[in-house]
Amino acid sequence: MSDRWSRVSASPTNPGTEHGIAPLTADDLFRAAPAAQTPLDEKLRQAYYWIVNRAVISPYYDIEFSHGEPLSIGLGDADARISLPTQASFSSNVLLPLLTFAVGGKCLLIGGPGRGKTTVAVLMGVLAGTTADDVRRGVQQGQPQLTVSDLVGIPLPRDLVEAERLSDIRIAWRDWLALPVKIIDEYNRIPTKTQSALLTMVAEGYVESHDQMRRTAPDSGVESWFFTANDDAGGGTFPVIQALRDRMDVTVQAAGFNSRFLDELITRVEAGEKPEEHVPTELRFDADEQHRMRAAIRAVPIPDGVRRRVRFFLSHFEFVQHGGRRFEYRTKDVVTTAGGRVGEVIDANSGADLEVDLGAQTRNGLSVRALQTLVLYAKAVSWFRGAEAVELDDVAAVLPFVLRGKLLPNDTHPRFDVGAERELATDTVSWLGDLFAESCRQYDMLGRDAADPVATLLAELDRGLEGVAPLEVSRRITAVETELRRIAGVGKLYGRDFDDVIALKYLHQRYTAYARWQEIRG
Repeated sequence: MSDRWSRVSASPTNPGTEHGIAPLTADDLFRAAPAAQTPLDEKLRQAYYWIVNRAVISPYYDIEFSHGEPLSIGLGDADARISLPTQASFSSNVLLPLLTFAVGGKCLLIGGPGRGKTTVAVLMGVLAGTTADDVRRGVQQGQPQLTVSDLVGIPLPRDLVEAERLSDIRIAWRDWLALPVKIIDEYNRIPTKTQSALLTMVAEGYVESHDQMRRTAPDSGVESWFFTANDDAGGGTFPVIQALRDRMDVTVQAAGFNSRFLDELITRVEAGEKPEEHVPTELRFDADEQHRMRAAIRAVPIPDGVRRRVRFFLSHFEFVQHGGRRFEYRTKDVVTTAGGRVGEVIDANSGADLEVDLGAQTRNGLSVRALQTLVLYAKAVSWFRGAEAVELDDVAAVLPFVLRGKLLPNDTHPRFDVGAERELATDTVSWLGDLFAESCRQYDMLGRDAADPVATLLAELDRGLEGVAPLEVSRRITAVETELRRIAGVGKLYGRDFDDVIALKYLHQRYTAYARWQEIRG
């Protein structure tokens, strides 16, 4: 193996997430030397830097971290700007697939042909300990004639003839089903019926044929999926079924080639080199390491301050005024499932301030699956950066990639028709990032850290009802009703108010049921 491929960073790759450099103390001088084995988070960072510096020619650092405002420089006459972050920042088309490998997720790589989507996915397979040849053989090429049998395996011909029951038929399962990293190339060229079989594998972790079932998860229990497509706007031979599209945890745009790195490309052509054939052995993760890595990521805590801002962001999007007669039914999902158009219902709400109402910019709300994915990937990027707990910047970094394709823009919103803002109609990642930033600004403006009555009332209930006196229950019911009247007195309702009202009704029901139980018990 040539030295230029095998060179792995020998120094710590993590500059830390704190301001500056912490001073040494006496304890530091006498602390025992660290163990020779590389910690898993350091090993994952080494893998990232080897990929971006050796394997994938990607000088794009679009996931930015900064303490304070980064330096921003205006370019050209179209209000283009480039920012120079103050902390280590990363290339999304490498970091997000790598985090997907770490957590056992599903990543969709989109972009035009020849932009390295499949190469990145194959590198993930080699990191999992599979040989480059086996990973490439295991890539499933999407094409219009791909059948379920082509995808999963065929029944043995002799069994088909001699078997008296379906359960007697043995299946020659395809070898790729057992790989820890599974790659589906151009999944939007796969027929709908075959997509349904693929959905079962992705969603449930098993495949079924002729009443025979096979689990797809490897021994480590950690399997990751990588899909590629040339676009994310419904193109392809067959439309992707919504249930399968919704299973994509993150969607990442492949980066174009930067002409300043042509010399490296020429060197690879002349040597006939493929990066996946030169992954250093010390960067590969065995099954136990993959299992421990995923467990460590899931254990990263999320502080209350971050939870409150994420909770506030999530509250904006489900509510739509005039969506239904009952208050609980005034949601975008009710409108959509009834065949209505959310954009038209939003336009009918003439009393709302569309600039304040972030929910008016979307035509749907968020699924529980998307929220779970957001939590997991925020933990993953925090762990990758070496932080002790999830920070708000970690959430902001992964949120656009998690919600792309899940939180859909309302094309009729005036924001997408005005000046430079029209760029956001095609730049979904920037739009989603801006939504989160604006939500945080509204959170600060409302002073939610200082006063959040609904959160206080919920915290009271969380402490339990055992031993709570009837007079105290009556006081809490009054407090709930008072908060509902305060919201009613504001006049305009937004998504954040909808979630608060639903939570207050829940509290009211819990307390009134408890009060009745106290009366019956005497």
